Amino acid sequence: MIHRPAALAIAACLAACPLVAAAEQSLDAMRNAAVAWLVQNRTLPGARMVAEADPLDSRLRLADCPAALDVSVPGNRPVSTRVSVVVHCPIPGGWTARIPVRVKMFTNVLVTTRPLARGDGLGAGDVRTEERDVASLAYGYVAELDQVGGRALARPLNAGTVLTPGMLAGRQAVRVGDAVSMEASVDGVVIHADGVAMGAGDTGARVKVRNASSGKILDAVVSGPGSVAVLP
Repeated sequence: MIHRPAALAIAACLAACPLVAAAEQSLDAMRNAAVAWLVQNRTLPGARMVAEADPLDSRLRLADCPAALDVSVPGNRPVSTRVSVVVHCPIPGGWTARIPVRVKMFTNVLVTTRPLARGDGLGAGDVRTEERDVASLAYGYVAELDQVGGRALARPLNAGTVLTPGMLAGRQAVRVGDAVSMEASVDGVVIHADGVAMGAGDTGARVKVRNASSGKILDAVVSGPGSVAVLP
């Protein structure tokens, strides 16, 4: 049984002594951890990332985590313009929160310098290098001319277009304007002549060629690099 003087003392202490509030996790620290992890772990080689975490609801109340925060992006998803970063307090019963982060990733890509037609091959004069935000390029990009590997364009492109893998068709054994060796069979006799390709394509593609001597336009099939078989 508590005596009256003791009860009065306890009541006086409760009234006069402030309660010690439980420590809360800093929301800014969570946002900073999410951004730092993305920049360190998801920046492409040779690129620079600019990332900013969205503000969190100020009503969110989480206990201060006594351990280093565990940060991850589920599923190893590629970085896009918006990334949901998981921040976890790695203690028994620890909390987990998702931090929305807006991302820009800048690196050099190939951009067309002039209008190009379907079937055109790509040379050094057809593209230039520009720095672009590749996080916003949903269909990917081409960074080096070596990646094209002799492939033709699958569709026409305007000048200033960022080159993507989906814009490329098969590899080219013959390109527009190439000097080609034409082979034709006439009454069982094989005839060879020089020509100029007016189309482009890989082996088996049908193209038009111009006989270098007569100027006549002929239909042919690409038979290999720099050679075509004239159709009857």
